[in-house]
Amino acid sequence: MNVIWRNSVSCLRIRKVPRRYQSGNHPVVPLGSRILTDPAKVFEHNMWDHMQWSDEEEAAARKKVEENSAVRVLLEEQVDQKTEQKLEELSWDHAKTSAANGFSRMHCPTMPEEKNYNKKRCGSSDGQRKAGSHFSNLDSKEHRKGPLKTELFPGSNATFRILEVGCGAGNSVFPILNTLQDAPESFLYCCDFASGAVELVKLHSSYRAAQCCAFVHDVCDEDLPFPFPDGILDVILLVFVLSSIHPDRMQGVINRLSNLLKPGGMLLFRDYGRYDKTQLRFKRGHCLSENFYVRGDGTRAYFFTKGEVHNMFCKAGLDEKQNLVDRRLQVNRKKQVKMHRVWVQGKFQKPLHLTQKTSKLVF
Repeated sequence: MNVIWRNSVSCLRIRKVPRRYQSGNHPVVPLGSRILTDPAKVFEHNMWDHMQWSDEEEAAARKKVEENSAVRVLLEEQVDQKTEQKLEELSWDHAKTSAANGFSRMHCPTMPEEKNYNKKRCGSSDGQRKAGSHFSNLDSKEHRKGPLKTELFPGSNATFRILEVGCGAGNSVFPILNTLQDAPESFLYCCDFASGAVELVKLHSSYRAAQCCAFVHDVCDEDLPFPFPDGILDVILLVFVLSSIHPDRMQGVINRLSNLLKPGGMLLFRDYGRYDKTQLRFKRGHCLSENFYVRGDGTRAYFFTKGEVHNMFCKAGLDEKQNLVDRRLQVNRKKQVKMHRVWVQGKFQKPLHLTQKTSKLVF
C-alpha cells in the first residue's frame, strides 16, 4: 500500500495522473507479479498473483455464498443501536490496544481480515465528541460565509495533505511519516473510531505533532466535524474500512470524504471483493443482509463488486482512474491448502473543474 500512495503523492504534486492509474485487464505492480504458470509448483510460494478463476470455481463460490446466506440473523437478535455503540467502543478499543502491544498486523495487505475495522461502522462516543468539539466552529455559519483562517486548524501551513481513515495503531501512519521527513510542506491526518488506538499513535516515539494530527472520529456521524475544513486534502486512504460500515451508510461516508478532497485530489480504496475466502468461510446464521456478515466477535464485513465500488464513488462526484479486482491464490504449504483471495482496489479523483463529468454508472 505504501507504494500505491507514494506514486499518488508524486503524481499529485505535479497534477498529473500516470498511465498506471488507468483501468485495464493486466494490472501492474504493486498488485504483484508472481504468476503461476505450472500448477505442479503451486506450493512453492505462499501467494500467487492475478489468478483467473475457472467457471467451476466461480460456480462453487456462488453456491457457498447462497448456502451461508440462506439463514439471516433475525432483527430481534440484533443488539439495539445505543447498546451496540457502547459495546463496539469498549471491545474495539481493547482489541486494537492488545493488537498494537503485540506488534499488530492490522494493516498487512495480504491478511486484511486481521484489521477488523467493523467496529467503526456507527455511533459516536464521548471521546469522539470531545475530539471534534475543539474544532466545532469549522462548521459554523461564520466560516461557511468566507474562507477559513489558517490558524484555526492543524496543518494549515502545509501545501500537501493526506488523510488515513481507520489508522488503527499506526501501522501505516509511521511508514508514511518516515517518508514525509524530507517533505516538511506535507501533513498527515489520521483518524480511528477507537480512542485507545489513537492514543497509542500519539504515544509512539515516531509521532510528530508538527507533521501529523491523530484524532478520534466516527466517519458515519455526519454531524461530527473534522479538525480541518473541506476541500483541502490531496490524498485520502480508505483501506479495509468501508466494508465494516452498514451498506445503507456507505454512500454517506463516501460523499463526506469526497467533500474533503481538493480539486484533483485522489481517494485510494482497497477492500474485500465478492467471493473472497473470508466470505466463503462464514457459517449459516452470520449473514445480516446480502453479502454483509457479522463475525462471532461482533465485527462485520461487506464484500464488494467492481460495479458497486464504481457506482458509489461516481455518485459522490469522483472520477474513476483505476478500479480492478485483485485475485490471488494464498496457499498453506504445510497443510497443502489453497485459498482464493479477492480484493477490490480503486483510485478515484475529484474533478479539476466542477463542470467535468464523472463516469457513467455500472450495473
